[in-house]
Amino acid sequence: MNRVFIGVGSNIEPRNHYLERAIHQLKQHEEITVIAKSSIYETAPVGFTEQEDFLNMVIELETALKSIDLLRYCQQIEMEQGRKRTIKNGPRTLDLDILLYNEDIVMSPQLTIPHPRLHERAFVLVPFNEIAPDVFVPKLERTITQLLKELSTTEVEQVVKWKGK
Repeated sequence: MNRVFIGVGSNIEPRNHYLERAIHQLKQHEEITVIAKSSIYETAPVGFTEQEDFLNMVIELETALKSIDLLRYCQQIEMEQGRKRTIKNGPRTLDLDILLYNEDIVMSPQLTIPHPRLHERAFVLVPFNEIAPDVFVPKLERTITQLLKELSTTEVEQVVKWKGK
């Protein structure tokens, strides 16, 4: 079995519903087991900032799927939840990013693992650190906790545990 971490995000209402639906659909696949999920965090958008705040979380999976097949399944889930890719880093119903797949390094036109901006994003590292602080990130040669400590305190403090509605 392969150990995988996926970042899950949404900033189009009902944001929480999209996160829950994604986890439900992942659980429905016979070759995927959801092992752990972080709390949900609310964060300001990065890149294209003229949009609503995001809800973000990280989930841990075990799967027999190859990384490219898991990517295709995640993209299928995004499409079924109405994901449209019109503006780079723009609003989205659902975003599923494969952050790590075992300790594999993958560089293809379709997929890069570890996720290329994993180490720059507090909205990923904070929830990731909650469920798997000691996970080693190949290529970056550091654990999640070490990467999180390299971010500015201000950036980390802007990742706030979501209280729900």
